[in-house]
Amino acid sequence: MRLHIVHETHYRYSAPVVLSQQLLHLTPRTLPWQTCEQHHIVVEPTAGEFTEREDYYGNRTVHLLVAAPHEALVVRADSEVNVQPRPRERRSAPKLSWEAVRARLHSLEARPLAEPAEFLYESPHVERLRELTDYALKSFGARRGILDAAADLARRIHKDFTFDRTATSVSTPLRQVLKERRGVCQDFAHLMIGCLRAIGLAARYVSGYILTAPPPGRPRLVGADASHAWASVYCGERAGWVDIDPTNNCFAGDAHVTLGWGRDFGDVTPMRGVILGGGTQSLAVRVTVKPAVETAIESEPASG
Repeated sequence: MRLHIVHETHYRYSAPVVLSQQLLHLTPRTLPWQTCEQHHIVVEPTAGEFTEREDYYGNRTVHLLVAAPHEALVVRADSEVNVQPRPRERRSAPKLSWEAVRARLHSLEARPLAEPAEFLYESPHVERLRELTDYALKSFGARRGILDAAADLARRIHKDFTFDRTATSVSTPLRQVLKERRGVCQDFAHLMIGCLRAIGLAARYVSGYILTAPPPGRPRLVGADASHAWASVYCGERAGWVDIDPTNNCFAGDAHVTLGWGRDFGDVTPMRGVILGGGTQSLAVRVTVKPAVETAIESEPASG
């Protein structure tokens, strides 16, 4: 599908901000199944500095500096992305057991797998808790295929946990999410990643979007109208990374747009920074993802 994405962030301040520095992860990645055809970011007031670069994980980032006094900051990212179905051969690869994948990841005799090894351990938002091990092992039985087990874990998270926008915040610890069984896509991605790492597997956090208004006949996915997140599990050298969305109990497909990935939310926060001044602040975020053909029809000028 060709998708048009608008991500708007509005900050309002009770007192003037004299200096604002922000780091943005708002640019879709270019991947074998995803091409970013158009992308631009508009900042109000205009940024004095606007620097684009790749971060450690290869995600495209923007660093901006606004040095003019302002009482509001608006950042609008507008993108058009072609998304293809993910390669099915990854899911039809030999059904390696999860124990075999774990053994290869931790082997001291074979060639080191440096890239997935970075996603084996704790990170600021993902602790390795004993409770996570216990929860994961209900899906990861002896000699079960890693992809089957990971899909079952996502299914159980979807069944056992309630999507609730008011239950958590960015700072809610994973231990609390596990106890209260409520949260949002970010929490469920962290939960799945924590479970996988707790039993010795590599998992990374993927930030992106999902289609807000699906075509006829396709269900509306939970988590639309905001940035989305899911987990990616390393399934061996042949299958590589496979993205699974526990919030919607599905494999990521052509309704999922990838912005970037990292160890957890902190590595790919859509927008974060520091300000000088400002007093109290309020934040409003709006995300719209629609088929690009629909956007073109809506923007067509009236005839006559």
